[in-house]
Formats: sequence, C-alpha cells, structure tokens
Amino acid sequence: MDIRRDRALALLSQCRGDEIWSVEYCIEQGVPKHWIDKLSDAYESGYQNDTQTIYADNRMTNQYHGVRDSDLAIELAKSLGIAVSELGFETLGQKSIVKAIKQAVMEG
Repeated sequence: MDIRRDRALALLSQCRGDEIWSVEYCIEQGVPKHWIDKLSDAYESGYQNDTQTIYADNRMTNQYHGVRDSDLAIELAKSLGIAVSELGFETLGQKSIVKAIKQAVMEG
C-alpha cells in the first residue's frame, strides 16, 4: 500500500470531483509523490460556461497545473481495495465518480 488507510480516507473525504489541487497542496496533504507525478497535468479553462472555467485565487485563469481530485479519488479507491473497474465510471461525470467511490468505501 502506497498510503496509510487513515490518510487515504482523510484525502478522499476532501475530494469533491470538481477541483484541481495544486501540486503544493497535494504535497502538504501527504499525497504520495509518485501519484502526483502520475496524475498532475496542465488543464485549460473552457469559457462556454462557468463550470468549465478554472479559478485560482478567486480569479479566472487560462491554465492550471495540478491534480484533479476525481483522478486522486480513483487512485485512493484503488489503494483502498475498491475494484474501480466495476463501478461503471465510463458514463459518470467527475462529481458522480467521487460520489460512487465514497459510496463504495462506505459499503466496504
């Protein structure tokens, strides 16, 4: 296991499915470095509606480098022994993915 169960559950509780965590924040929260390296990317804002726009320090930004909390939730689920391939993520949005993972963890 790459991460202690209590730390994984604490991180999962912070995931909402609509945020991009900065690399610095991930480090502060104890996300394993190799997960950050694997999951971090540069994301671009879309401006067709507000849900596609990325905000940093309460201001719109064109690009942001970090880790999507939904991707982190998937990695956390794997570390907790959840068979993510059985949750049917293909048709779910990011928030629904995190909700499904949290539900699967609660159901044990």
